[in-house]
Amino acid sequence: MARRYSRATSWRTGNTLSTNARQLLILLILVYSGILSPFTAEAGLYTASDQIVILTPENADTVLFNSTAAMVVEFYASWCGHCIGFSPVYKSLARDIKEWKPAVDLAAVDCAEEESRKVCTNFGITGYPTLKFFHAYATSDSKGQSFRGFPRDVKGLRQNILEKMENHQEPWPPACPPLEPASKAEVDSFFESNSVQHLALIFEAASSFVGREVTLDLLQYDNIAVRRVLSTEEELVSRLGVTVFPSCFLYYPGGNHTRLTVQNEARTFYSYALQRLPGVVRAGKPRPVTSDLLGNTTDEQWRVFNRSRVYMADLESTLHFSLRMELASHPIISGDALSALRRYVSVLAKHFPGRPLVKNLLSAVDSWLQAQSQSEISYSDLRDVLDNTAEVPDAALPEGQSWVGCQGSKPHLRRYPCGLWTLFHVLTVQAKSSASTDPLEVLQAMRGYIHSFFGCRECATHFEAMAQDSLAQVDSASTAVLWLWSRHNHVNNRLAGAGSEDPHFPKIQWPSPDVCPACHGVKRGGEHAWKSTEVLSFLLSYFSSERLLPDHLEEESQLLAQQEEQREKRRQEHEVRRGAERRAREASFTQPQEEEEEEEEDPADEEAGEGGGTLEPPPWVKPEAEEEAAVAVERARPSRQRGAHSRPSVVGMKLREPQEDIVDLDSFVNQHYKAKALRAAAVSAHVKRRSLQRREESVLGVGLEAGPDLPWAESVDLGAGQHKRLQKRGLTSQYGGSEEEGVVAVQLYPQDPRGRWMNVLSVGFSGLDISLCVILYFLSSMCLLGMFLFFKMRPRFRRVKVAQP
Repeated sequence: MARRYSRATSWRTGNTLSTNARQLLILLILVYSGILSPFTAEAGLYTASDQIVILTPENADTVLFNSTAAMVVEFYASWCGHCIGFSPVYKSLARDIKEWKPAVDLAAVDCAEEESRKVCTNFGITGYPTLKFFHAYATSDSKGQSFRGFPRDVKGLRQNILEKMENHQEPWPPACPPLEPASKAEVDSFFESNSVQHLALIFEAASSFVGREVTLDLLQYDNIAVRRVLSTEEELVSRLGVTVFPSCFLYYPGGNHTRLTVQNEARTFYSYALQRLPGVVRAGKPRPVTSDLLGNTTDEQWRVFNRSRVYMADLESTLHFSLRMELASHPIISGDALSALRRYVSVLAKHFPGRPLVKNLLSAVDSWLQAQSQSEISYSDLRDVLDNTAEVPDAALPEGQSWVGCQGSKPHLRRYPCGLWTLFHVLTVQAKSSASTDPLEVLQAMRGYIHSFFGCRECATHFEAMAQDSLAQVDSASTAVLWLWSRHNHVNNRLAGAGSEDPHFPKIQWPSPDVCPACHGVKRGGEHAWKSTEVLSFLLSYFSSERLLPDHLEEESQLLAQQEEQREKRRQEHEVRRGAERRAREASFTQPQEEEEEEEEDPADEEAGEGGGTLEPPPWVKPEAEEEAAVAVERARPSRQRGAHSRPSVVGMKLREPQEDIVDLDSFVNQHYKAKALRAAAVSAHVKRRSLQRREESVLGVGLEAGPDLPWAESVDLGAGQHKRLQKRGLTSQYGGSEEEGVVAVQLYPQDPRGRWMNVLSVGFSGLDISLCVILYFLSSMCLLGMFLFFKMRPRFRRVKVAQP
């Protein structure tokens, strides 16, 4: 018997090894060809997402000793072939007895790691894999009880654990209910000492484990208790009329009872039916709210929906959240993230079974992404395409979220995660229906998107671990549909009872027996089994495009009108922003120019008047000054005189918008012409000084008059404003006249002959040039004086003799 078992084990292990080798070869080929991204794998055979405690030298004593729960520990080596083959079974066991955690938990330690080697040595581990059982409140000197010749299947391991718990004489785990059979007296007095709504009695043979397994399956649920009753308890059997073993009866105070109706008399069906009883909730979870009060727990009005159908509103809400909200947290998208985004949008454009309006927009976004040749894109540019600023006809993506089938009893429950799972289920089914040639097309797009963009990073890590573990097994569109379904159930199993679980929508293994009875079966030994063919048929029907409900969707005409309104609003905001930027540039350009012109003004230049005539320089003005004056005059002309085809002036290297042909000549002459015209007039004044002749002429088209005391003076009407500006520059000593009348006498030619000769000598030089010359002359004189004194005193110092001691 032992020899046959050994041969069977060896054959099974060899089969597993060859399968693993084949899977590894396929994975390497896919990575090399670029189909799969070479994501980094975690060390060891287990991760935290497998619901197995990873032991290290730091936490081993805390987990194993003085614990309130019994612990089952696997000591393995990651290089061991038998350990690799056993790891999927151990992971399945962890998922199978997840509800037993308050009483029993699983752990593992990799003895191949250098840091964990000490832990394995302390417990006397010499071979791999080794399973040991540590009872509750184990002492620090405990070495654990070994599982000798343990089976390599989940059912056998589960039953071994139950036997270990019942047989050891150590303290009982406080969270674990009694597993021994109940008597008639205990059943009759049960409600006197227990306040629960339901008592489930499982009648079975003495060799059956169903009653103990269901008892631990309901361990985390309140308002229900489970007890096993053996078929030998004749009085209870006859009172309740039990004829089938195993069978389950619900017992109530006063002796009332009813049989629990299930599809199959097996553990999984009992557990599922009992967990769905009225008032039965997971421990620590509030009771599900009733449908009439459900609308008061959310910000939005509750929408009544059909749980057996998928709603298009959930899919469009998922697209909005994914493309407009989740991607918005990435201002720049580049590298692997950009490649993942291209694959994701390409799959959406190809397989999303939406309205033509939405499909047209997805196609436009896909075309835009494929046309981008840069190594990175900005999300702002992508958002413009999503908002259809290019005005692609009959294309729009609804804004906002309108959850129906994925709505939760509270605002933070379900919604987007539910919608994302639903979206990819629909996409895998659509890829199967369209006979896609690449079975991994949708799954790789989902993997890349979750890895690069999904906001829950821990969730992304868990999904990546699942993809690395088994995605290489997908070889057809049908297996892609089933793979995503099975991974979704794994996630439901892991998150059942977590804070993210909605009590009104508990995380179960889906589809449940009441949704798809044909999907569930029982193996020869009474174990639950999924019927893959029936499950695939159910999934293809449930997520097909023909069964999508269009309820709670906005009308397409309304969507287009809203999109046009948003575009117009964006255009107005853009124009306002451009106008503000243009005014800011103009202000920054003109202000320094005006300040520079004011600084360059000279008292002698102020003789130019404000007459309305055309200013023409005298014939003796230098050509350079004449050119500058001509340019100033040309600029002073109105735009219509320069020709209608001429462009506006250039400011900040950008063309201004065309302005009205209305020019304020006074202000324009003051700003653009006066300074250069006055320079030309100053040159003319210098020439006048050289000729020593008094000339009376109207250069600026303004009347000139000489005062009786100023033989070489000219009176210029400068205006009150310019007179004040001259006063500020300290030139009032050169002017005389009445400020109120706006006429100032400007002394252009001093009467002192010495002043005239100084003017003659300074022709062509500014005041600054003369000042510099005087300073340089003074410095050179002081330098020569210093050199003279130095050479004069030098002989005297040489004649001094130092006295000798």
